[in-house]
Amino acid sequence: MAQSPLEAARKLVPLIRSCANEIEAARELPRPLFEALADAGLFQLALPRVLGGSELDLPSYVEVIEELGKADASTGWCVNQGAIYATYSARMPGDVARAIWIDTPRAVVANTPAATATAVVVPGGYRVTGRQGFSTGCRHASWIAAHAQIVENGTTRLDHGQPETRYFFVPVAEAEILDTWKVRGMRGTGTHHFAVHDVFVPAARTVLSATAPLLHDGPLYRIPRTLVFASGDAAVALGMARTCLSTFYELAGAKTPRAMQALLRDQSMIQVAVGHAEAHLRTGRAFLLENKWRAARYGIEGKLIDFGKEIEVPFRELMEEMLEFVDDVVDELGSRKEVESIRWILENGSGADRQLAVFHESGEDLRKVVDFICDETAHGLESVAPGNAAAIGGT
Repeated sequence: MAQSPLEAARKLVPLIRSCANEIEAARELPRPLFEALADAGLFQLALPRVLGGSELDLPSYVEVIEELGKADASTGWCVNQGAIYATYSARMPGDVARAIWIDTPRAVVANTPAATATAVVVPGGYRVTGRQGFSTGCRHASWIAAHAQIVENGTTRLDHGQPETRYFFVPVAEAEILDTWKVRGMRGTGTHHFAVHDVFVPAARTVLSATAPLLHDGPLYRIPRTLVFASGDAAVALGMARTCLSTFYELAGAKTPRAMQALLRDQSMIQVAVGHAEAHLRTGRAFLLENKWRAARYGIEGKLIDFGKEIEVPFRELMEEMLEFVDDVVDELGSRKEVESIRWILENGSGADRQLAVFHESGEDLRKVVDFICDETAHGLESVAPGNAAAIGGT
């Protein structure tokens, strides 16, 4: 019987911990460790099953990343970034997605958040140029996903009234990796910059970064990608916190403080502090897993638990609060389009929501759903309103 992803992660813990010093010094995952992670399928946890991935449900995914985070935060972070970026495959033609994530041995796509590159339309595709940052795991990646605005006939092409942005899948050999990740924390993520210089990318090997329609309707893909990324990041933090507490428990059970006779673990103040820490960690983990389940089960129509207020809050209300919280830095990071796309989803629903609306309004006619998907793909997300299901295709 094949081992589960969680069992695979736990099996790799000794190897990950044995590489800790090398991860820190090299500022990347050692090649043997990366290959072991890839061979265990951990970078394909969120890839659609129809393409050959695991398509793991979100609560189970969070547990796997948490387990990796217990062993090493940088390793957990790298796996999360590579695995969740692969959800773009659910919005790409199957043959293209397979060529990138399945046919390429030990495939990982390193990306960048802000669309600061430029892609000039040319026959058959685009010429892409730019210097871009925050590309986790780019040294072990097979592909670099440059993020660019589209320039056609000398002007910026628009998508829903905003500059059109796409990800462009570039073989790593055609990109220049720039050694910029010189930091103190999370060194092993290798989150360097990269540069592409007038690289040709076929049109088929691109995807709209914010408005690409959903082609594989699994529960994981109905959740805004930003939230899924954040779920994995939070899981890394939970895993690291658990290891910190476990390490302290070992110390407290063996150390006797100077001028004292009892072990550290027997000191009343230590017991109080540890009790508080344990309660905070367990509560945070419970909230995280509960919200992941709710997001997977109910999508944007459901309610999540507000960590601060400790009450249920409608998804849209909580998301608006989060967007307001980060608004001051959105323009500085070049992420205004991505933020606005989240608001568009809040107003219009996810791809899955729109498809379900067509399904119900058309009397559960799957042909109408297929017509709707084709129309969205061909003409853009705003060309069809789910409320007009009866007018959608009839052939």
